[in-house]
Amino acid sequence: MTSDPTARLRQFADLLLRWNTTLNLIAPRDADVVWDRHIADSLQLVPLMPVGIERAVDLGTGGGFPGLVLAIATGVPFDLIESDRRKASFLRTAVLETGAPATVHACRIEDAPVPPAGLVTARALAPLPRLLPLAARFLTADGACLFLKGAKVDDELTAAEKEWAMTVSRVPSKTSADGVILRITELHAR
Repeated sequence: MTSDPTARLRQFADLLLRWNTTLNLIAPRDADVVWDRHIADSLQLVPLMPVGIERAVDLGTGGGFPGLVLAIATGVPFDLIESDRRKASFLRTAVLETGAPATVHACRIEDAPVPPAGLVTARALAPLPRLLPLAARFLTADGACLFLKGAKVDDELTAAEKEWAMTVSRVPSKTSADGVILRITELHAR
């Protein structure tokens, strides 16, 4: 196994495409653009990650985005939470084959036996009003959330701010014209 993150990400992409023929990990139309559409999308979170974090939690990991990609690219240990047992099987195989520092939890987010971490990530999981209560449980007081969001981000923020106080930074997505990355800190219920 190579220690080169780029080679390990290519290995992950090959494995993803093989498994995708029998398990819906990504849309079939995305097979030719897996690197740009999924891996690069996840990698844009790297410079936004808190410096010196010891571990992170990815909610609803699915095909490995963004948590497994970030674990491979940065070496930060990730807890990957995925309720679909078939997708969790894929994730376990990908962790084993790439040597990623990650642990797969095949359970519902609400049931995951995972302690709080300095970073919580999610991509295409749920609107913010549903996502924030899930994320808050896993976030340390000084931690940050990084969420890849789409065109409805303003509506989601307006709805979420009724129940949650937080500091929000927006970073335009480099891979999606209407996408945005939310970096949320100081999260607590009102």
